[in-house]
Amino acid sequence: MSSLLFDIKLKRENKVYHENDMLLGCVQFQCSQETKHEGIILYLEGIVNLQLSAKTVGLFDAFYNSVKPINLLQNSLELSAPGKLSAGRSEFHFELPLVCKKEPRILYETYHGVFINVNYQLTCTVKRNFLGKSMTRIQQFCVQYKPLALGEDSRRVVPFSLSPDSLQKNASAKERLSMPRFLITGRLDRSEFCVTTAITGSIMVQHTEAAIKSIEMQLVRVETCGCDEGYSKDATEIQTIQIADGNVLPKLELPIYMVLPRLFTCPTLLTKNFKIEFELNLIVVFKEDYTVSENFKIVLKRSAGPLPSKVTTAGR
Repeated sequence: MSSLLFDIKLKRENKVYHENDMLLGCVQFQCSQETKHEGIILYLEGIVNLQLSAKTVGLFDAFYNSVKPINLLQNSLELSAPGKLSAGRSEFHFELPLVCKKEPRILYETYHGVFINVNYQLTCTVKRNFLGKSMTRIQQFCVQYKPLALGEDSRRVVPFSLSPDSLQKNASAKERLSMPRFLITGRLDRSEFCVTTAITGSIMVQHTEAAIKSIEMQLVRVETCGCDEGYSKDATEIQTIQIADGNVLPKLELPIYMVLPRLFTCPTLLTKNFKIEFELNLIVVFKEDYTVSENFKIVLKRSAGPLPSKVTTAGR
């Protein structure tokens, strides 16, 4: 019985491409003996998969139309007509353009979320006769936007302040009475961040009546699937880092430094059928397990070159 092994090899080792690039590579075969086949086909696919959260299923009939998969790339190439693969090693080279020829006419960045996924892949199928099962191999690759320069507005510092007064509007009467007196200030170094650089800033405890147990920064994805008739909007955690463990000395400036995970973030994306947005939650946990938090909406982009370290404070 013959043994057939094959794999898809891309020319770029990092497997990262931009729109309008040419996807170059080959399919390598290793056969123990001459092997008959009914054709070898290579499929190129780019797709956005949208999934409703359980709480929204059955909300609107029209809703389901907006969460059908969105095809960004769909192409095929016949590598070989029906015939035989010779014993030993053989290769079939391919070139496929990464061009979106129909709406939305743009290739979104690769992204792996909870309710939204943007995937690009090659699938090679070796067709066999009716007695033999067809064989397939899959090779995924990443698509990224070409870097662009960030605007001047993105370089403005975003100051923040946490105190009982700033949280009063969202607190109940019981919570107002039990809330300890404190003042925590800080800043984010930007309003817009590049996906390849860290989110930076600082935080300082000015004073507090209750001892602090922990200070954390949480990165959240906000995924929206929907249309004019309705929508599903869900916020889920990507990662959480601890800025401080235990009580913090007053007036001590603590740095904020969060590296963004590569595949679980992407530039902020707003389309007619779905949105991918990002937020930060600053969480302060006191010794009595009383928790306060501040939410920040941030914009992620893919910028060209290193970001300037010097920033200007908003309003100055």
